[in-house]
Amino acid sequence: MNTATTSSAALPAAGYVHGYSSREGRRLSDQADILAQLLHAGTAYPAGSRVLEVGCGVGAQTPHLLRSSPGAHIVAVDRSGESLAQARARVADLVPGARVEWVRADVFDLPFADAEFDHVFVCFFLEHLPDPVKALAGLRRVLRPGGTITVIEGDHGSAFFHPDSAHARAAIDCQVRLQAVAGGNALLGRQLQPLLDGAGYDGVVVRPRTVYADRTRPALVDGFTRNTFIAMVESVRDDALAAALTTEPDWERGIADLHRTAHDGTFHYTFFKGVAVKPHASPATPG
Repeated sequence: MNTATTSSAALPAAGYVHGYSSREGRRLSDQADILAQLLHAGTAYPAGSRVLEVGCGVGAQTPHLLRSSPGAHIVAVDRSGESLAQARARVADLVPGARVEWVRADVFDLPFADAEFDHVFVCFFLEHLPDPVKALAGLRRVLRPGGTITVIEGDHGSAFFHPDSAHARAAIDCQVRLQAVAGGNALLGRQLQPLLDGAGYDGVVVRPRTVYADRTRPALVDGFTRNTFIAMVESVRDDALAAALTTEPDWERGIADLHRTAHDGTFHYTFFKGVAVKPHASPATPG
């Protein structure tokens, strides 16, 4: 295994570590579809309520929100105009006639009035931000008192598998390290409770949502282990090599070992889903 030190000059600039390729768009869609029942169970918003989906990206989660809450008014926000265009097309194809308002904006500069929304939904977004508490506090501002926020995040430290492989774990660690340099945190799931508490929410409840795949669950092996998790790790290959986080032989061995878990092994991963309430007497917004 490679033990070279990391050169910060060789690391990618801050941004979305997975990139914006069409392959990444497909991966996000595959992930959302295979995990829909696991992640969206228990999330449904009343007819007439205004729901803010922040960091909607290519709209992977939006159709599932619409199906579970057909009478709600969804406002989907992302800072990428290209991603919003893809999201609009995806929703039009999968949920024709759905009521969605698309807004291009940054989570740290939201163009909404105080208490404008009844509910906020955040999925796989905080992990890419340099200051998740500040983002959560800003979302609290646009949420009405008594309104809810739902946050779903993964945690790469929860990935374990059989056959175990130090090379596979090192490949995953490359992705974790690159995401950290880009300003994010691939281990954020375990922090959801203190993050929501620190951002001034009440009634914080966080629970694990676990994925386990083996050959008796072929849909999860293909949809999650291969097309979601391994594909995500594979996407950082060039950046990991450029940053000298690994060598090409070690990388190829690690990816091959990950694929072996999908062929004749087992794979486990845990997502964390948190729900909290905006208090009626809001504390000061963290700086």
